[in-house]
Formats: sequence, C-alpha cells, structure tokens
Amino acid sequence: MKQVAIGPEKNEASAVVQGCMRISEMSEAAVEKLIETDLENGITFFDHADCYSQGACEALFGRVLAKRPDLRDKITLQTKCGIVHGPEYTLYDFSKEHLLETVNASLKRLQTDHVDYLLLHRPDALVEPEEVAAAFDELHSEGKVLHFGVSNQNPYQMELLKKSVKQPLEVNQLQFSIKATGLVDAGINVNMTVDGSNVRDGSILDYCRLHDVTVQAWSPFQYGFFEGVFLDNPKFPELNKKIDEIAAKYGVSNNAIAVAWILRHPAEIQVILGTTNVKRVAESAKGADITLTRPEWYEIYLAAGNKLP
Repeated sequence: MKQVAIGPEKNEASAVVQGCMRISEMSEAAVEKLIETDLENGITFFDHADCYSQGACEALFGRVLAKRPDLRDKITLQTKCGIVHGPEYTLYDFSKEHLLETVNASLKRLQTDHVDYLLLHRPDALVEPEEVAAAFDELHSEGKVLHFGVSNQNPYQMELLKKSVKQPLEVNQLQFSIKATGLVDAGINVNMTVDGSNVRDGSILDYCRLHDVTVQAWSPFQYGFFEGVFLDNPKFPELNKKIDEIAAKYGVSNNAIAVAWILRHPAEIQVILGTTNVKRVAESAKGADITLTRPEWYEIYLAAGNKLP
C-alpha cells in the first residue's frame, strides 16, 4: 500500500482510509472482519465522527477494539467533531466546552485513551479561535489527541484558527472525486470566462500543498452532494466506458481506477472509502498500487464532462 506523509513531522499513513460512517448496522463480527480485511490490504487508517449515527458507529468500533485489543496498535484512529444534530435542525459548535465534551465522549465510545487525529468537522460561523486553541491545548497536553486538523475549510478559515492554535493543522478533509473535481477545476481554467474558472474554495488544494496539509478526499465514488455513485451508472456512459477501458488495461476493478485517479495527483492525497463491502474494499485498495499516466488522468477528467481551455 502506498504511504503518504502527513503534516510537518511527515508521519506515514496509508493512502487509502477506511471510512466508518456506514458501519452502525453491521454486527461486531462483520466490523472485525472489515478491519482485518483493511489491514490485509494495507489500509491502516480509520476515519470516524462523533455524529455518525449519533455515536453508534464509534461505539460499535469501540466494542470491537475492546474485544480485540491487539488491533489498536496496528491502526491510526481519527475522529471528527463540531456537528450537532438536533431534532429540528443541525448546527455547528467549536466552543471549548463542546469540543472537550464531545472528544471525551468519543474516547469513551471508542474505548481508547487517545485518538491519533482530531478534525473540526464543518466550519462554525461563530468560531472563536481562542476557544478552539484552549480545547486543543488541553486535549494535547492530556495525551487524548496527538494530531489535529480540519474538514471542509478554506485557506482563510484555517489561517484564522492558526492565529491562536499552537498545534499544526495537518489534515483537511474535502470532497474530491472524478465527478466532483472542484479542487482542480479553477486551477485548470485560470482567468477563463467559464464556470470552471470560478474559485469557490480559495484555492485550498494549493494552500494545503504549500503548508504541508494532507488532503483527505471524501466520497471518492460519488457525484454531486451524495447524489449517488457514478461507477456503473447509466447516467455517465462515456465516463464508465473510459474507466472500464483503463481498468481492463491494469487488470483491476473500476473502483481501483477511481482511487488511482485521485492518488495520481502529486498532492499526496488520502482517499476515504465509504464502502463496508469487504470485496469492494480489497478491490479499491489495489488502486493505491497503480500510477496512471498523465494522458490517462486527463482522459478520465474529460470523459467526466470537463473541458480543457
């Protein structure tokens, strides 16, 4: 499995990450099997969030870790916090009190004394960087969180946090896939009078590369905002024809090519798998061992409906 270097300390991590958002309906045995399959295929990084199924995903994962304590030292454990799901609406909360409360609750559910990475899940419009800094300092000094990052934030949101936060922000989790190419579109269409030239994210990909921030790509097989999977989807015949053609060349599945396309970017991105199907996990992991040619990368980009100036 290809490794990527995270943050200024260049800590090595697997290029493919197991996302745990959908595990809540699985049995403990099935989750244990999923973890074992991940490890067998070189996937050692696991991504959670306190809001996934209102904590049920973390609790289930924690029960497996309690049953199999040998697994904890083999994995890198990440969780996210800051989203508050209420009965009528969702809000965001980066207050010191909320961050400390939710992290402690996550550790209890995960049945571990620390997480390797903690990310702020979605931007809080009412964020007070001093409160975030105070929470991070306490969590770090107590050994409850080793590394920190953000999710879905633009450069100035990160800079605002960095005004007060002492610890490096080492990760930014962002949407990126063959059918969600916003991270690269504006950079390709600079100064053009086309939709793709609109800079919607503050050039966050370039910012992350300049500041040693690892991008984690979520929903690598989805199009739109959770509208569905583009692979084998009759809505995208030209794209699937091109992906299948390249998959046949390398002797892998279309899932692997979707992963390889993201990993071909030199930013050393991590890909977060949402699937819990062990067969698809194993197939997808093979994408980390494929380096697409430059023409293949651009052919897929064009087949997805994008244009080059």
